[in-house]
Amino acid sequence: MLSARAGARLARSFSAQPAATKLIIDGKFVDAVDGKTFQNIDPRTEQSICSIAEAGKRDIDLAVAAARKAFDHGPWPRMSGRERGRILHKFADLLEANAEELAQLETLDNGKPIFFSRAADVPLSIDHFRYYAGWADKIHGKTIPVDGDFLAYTLHEPVGVVGQIIPWNFPLLMAAWKLAPALATGNTVVLKVAEQTPLTALRAGEIALEAGIPPGVLNVLPGMGHTAGAALSQHMDVDKVAFTGSTEVGRMVMRDAAMSNLKKVTLELGGKSPAIVCEDADIDKAVDDTNFALFFNQGQCCCAGSRLYVQESIYDEFVAKAVAKAKQRTVGDPFTEVDQGPQVNEEQMKKILNYITLGKEQGATMQVGGGRHGSQGYYVQPTLFTDVTDDMAIAREEIFGPVMSIMKYKTLDEVIARANQSEYGLAAGVWTKNIDTANKLSRNLRTGTVWVNCYNNFDAAIPFGGYKQSGIGRDKSEYALEAYTETKVICTPISDPAWK
Repeated sequence: MLSARAGARLARSFSAQPAATKLIIDGKFVDAVDGKTFQNIDPRTEQSICSIAEAGKRDIDLAVAAARKAFDHGPWPRMSGRERGRILHKFADLLEANAEELAQLETLDNGKPIFFSRAADVPLSIDHFRYYAGWADKIHGKTIPVDGDFLAYTLHEPVGVVGQIIPWNFPLLMAAWKLAPALATGNTVVLKVAEQTPLTALRAGEIALEAGIPPGVLNVLPGMGHTAGAALSQHMDVDKVAFTGSTEVGRMVMRDAAMSNLKKVTLELGGKSPAIVCEDADIDKAVDDTNFALFFNQGQCCCAGSRLYVQESIYDEFVAKAVAKAKQRTVGDPFTEVDQGPQVNEEQMKKILNYITLGKEQGATMQVGGGRHGSQGYYVQPTLFTDVTDDMAIAREEIFGPVMSIMKYKTLDEVIARANQSEYGLAAGVWTKNIDTANKLSRNLRTGTVWVNCYNNFDAAIPFGGYKQSGIGRDKSEYALEAYTETKVICTPISDPAWK
């Protein structure tokens, strides 16, 4: 733990102070029904940032009731899509006006370098709301030619009350991914935010009210997964639940949804994404891209390129350059010019260090890093292993940390088989100059996304989701609209002879 003097010294490196620390239910900031709070911990200092109201089951009940009332009787699902779009555009404008505050809160809460909060997390979140604001008045059905004297057509209507549970690795962006399509289609939302990182979602919820989103339409509740999260996924008056997080917890959410009212479920879950470097690749570019693919966000990224396969003829050259690149990474206070900040909390740091120990015990060669960085804060050294085999824990299991595993392969057919031999199927990366090679790998990899000669492109128009145990459904793009709408068919006889 840092001393009070050291903590105060670090605190001067940012100006934003958390003001939104209570639950947002029915347009009001309120304490938890039972008065419970939890301490929000700064991952840089291990000290408390502030006290946050902790939602429990009774708070979830109140929030769902508010969302139900807003959906059944309120203006949001009944206003035109164009009007909803205008309000969402205003929301995005206000987020942009407060972008620096949001970026500082994101880094304070999560530990990611301020550069990325400013350049990626906040701008991408704003762009996401603008993208779906543009969709709000373009959601419509079709007329259907049918036999006989009938008129048949479809409507795409909002699902209703949506429960959304988001993770701590990209707090504001994951809120945007979930909220924007749900709100654009006319749903009302209860958003359960991760207890590790509640600050930006609460501030965004406050801004949403300022933008004109009616009370009850967006309710924001920090809380624990086993209490607030479980209560939301089990709730009989929630029509759909959307979850981003681990595959283990995703199974629980799906079970709860099935055992309650069989509510609709979308899940964006874990990954162990293969990154494949072919013998004809631009090696320097591939080294840079795969470094970013793995170490971005302290390795706390569900699609991190954590299984790095390199063709044997370029393996030695690639490894030498990858090791040099990893050694150049700077770790420290994320409010300074560093590449890597702390992990989100002590539990995550210890989990990563345990995987590093397993890698060494199971025979991988540690080339870089391998331990905790410093003695204060939840910092882990950028770590790189070579001589990794597919059966090792570091090659099979999701580490969610800055640990790179490099493996060697001979043929394309071999690497395809090895890459697909995973319970996950979220993303993959391919580096090659040959279009035929790119096509063969892209078409044969069982993943929801394949990045070719790039990685981590998260444009709002590109769908994101996984095969296999990496999830159900898609976030982002036009495809996400399907998850938040019901298709209604209306069929009526045509009795006017003039129509015949």
